[in-house]
Amino acid sequence: MKTASTIMIIGSALLLSLFIYPLWVVELEAPQYPDGLGMFIHLNGLQGFTEFDLQNIDGLNHYIGMQTLPKAHEMWEFSVFPIVVGGMAILGIIVGFLGFIGKISHNWFLYWLILMTVLGVLGMFDFNAWMTDYGSNLDPNAIIKVTEPDGTPFSYKPPLLGSRDILNFTAISYPGTGGIFLTIGMFLTFIAYLVGFKTNKK
Repeated sequence: MKTASTIMIIGSALLLSLFIYPLWVVELEAPQYPDGLGMFIHLNGLQGFTEFDLQNIDGLNHYIGMQTLPKAHEMWEFSVFPIVVGGMAILGIIVGFLGFIGKISHNWFLYWLILMTVLGVLGMFDFNAWMTDYGSNLDPNAIIKVTEPDGTPFSYKPPLLGSRDILNFTAISYPGTGGIFLTIGMFLTFIAYLVGFKTNKK
C-alpha cells in the first residue's frame, strides 16, 4: 500500500505544475504572420507568445466584431480555478499520506480521481462555452461581416482541441505543459488505485 500511496502523492502533486505552466495553448497561423500568433491559457489569466500577441489578436478581432480577450479580473474562472486545482492537489496529497500510514484504503484514490475527472469535464465544458461565445457573439456593427452559405453569421470559434481553418487563419488548440502534467498526474492516480487494489487483494 505504501507504493500505491507514494504514486498517489506524486500524481496529485503534479497538479501544482499548473501554477507554473499553461493549461492550454491556442495558436493562430497565417501567411501574413510567418511566426504565428498565439496565447497561453493559465489558471489565472492569458499570456501571449510574445509581448504584443494579445494586442495583435485583439486588433484583428476588432475588424470582425469579436470581443477583446478577457483580463484576469473579467472572468470568474481565473479566480476560482486556482483555488479548485490547488485544493484538489492538497486533498490528493493528504489522501495519499493517509493511505501511506494505513488510515484509509486504496478506494479513496479512486474517489479522488472520479471527483477530479468530473471537475475537469466541467472545466472543459465551461472553456468550450466561453470560446463559443467569444467566436459567435459578434458586434453587428463590425467593419467586416462574413456569413455562411445559408446566410447565418460566420463563427470564429477556435477548436477546443485540434485545428480549424478560420478565413485565412488556421487556429490550433492543444494542451500546454501544465495540461500534460495534469493528464500524467491523473493517470498516475489511477495507477495508484490499481496498485493498491492488487496489494489489498494479496
